Amino acid sequence: MIITISRGSYSRGKEVAEKVAKELNYECISRDILLEASEHFRIPEIKLVRAIHDAPGILDRFSHGRQRYIAFIRAAILTHMKKDNIVYHGLKGHFFLQDISHVLKVRVIADFENRVKEEMKRENITADEARYILKKDDDERRKWGLALYSQDTWDSSLYDLVVHIKTKSVDDAVGLILHAARLPCFQTTPESQKKLENMALAAEVKAALVNRFPYAEVSAQNGHVHVKIEAPLIQEEIISKELREIAEKIEGVKDLTVHVTPAWLIEE
Repeated sequence: MIITISRGSYSRGKEVAEKVAKELNYECISRDILLEASEHFRIPEIKLVRAIHDAPGILDRFSHGRQRYIAFIRAAILTHMKKDNIVYHGLKGHFFLQDISHVLKVRVIADFENRVKEEMKRENITADEARYILKKDDDERRKWGLALYSQDTWDSSLYDLVVHIKTKSVDDAVGLILHAARLPCFQTTPESQKKLENMALAAEVKAALVNRFPYAEVSAQNGHVHVKIEAPLIQEEIISKELREIAEKIEGVKDLTVHVTPAWLIEE
């Protein structure tokens, strides 16, 4: 199974994730995915970190920035998740795994004033300064979810379990997650694993196409990939050939079907 843990700063979510992974003998990952995505994105990791933290609009500085960011992050996350037995925290991974039954999606939250105290201690700042920083950070994280994924990080319906650290210790939170992880509904099945593999393959193809065809829609079923793209019909043969040349280099692609829907060429 896979456990995703969504967390805010100073919520102790990272500590919870690491302890859960240790108890289950699972791989625990977070920043690793960002490193993989930054290689595809071809910008220094620090710029991608700032893009994630500062505001969605920063991606508009790059050609098809939002489409590229989403495509590469989705491909990196889904490809990694195929291995199973993973605890993942950070970078909104749960957004890409909503439809996979063997994913336990957890949100860890903490009392705001406790977070303020931690921020004050770590940064040696006043309470007002800490509150300002935390509120700004929370707001930016929420904006990212809404702008890039059209989903609100604070929406409890996105999670199977919401754990509030205020009235519980980290060990209590870990115990709750481990209990939920044993439930039959979260166990990996051949069907759920295949669904994840299909999603991962589609994401890999999309990531390979996104620089050239940022708005292509990609789906996959057992190695059979379907690409839907809007373009002038006169270019259908050329586009189909180019798409196949890109996709055939990706492991797992057995064949490719291209569907071109008509689009008008607009000349200025």
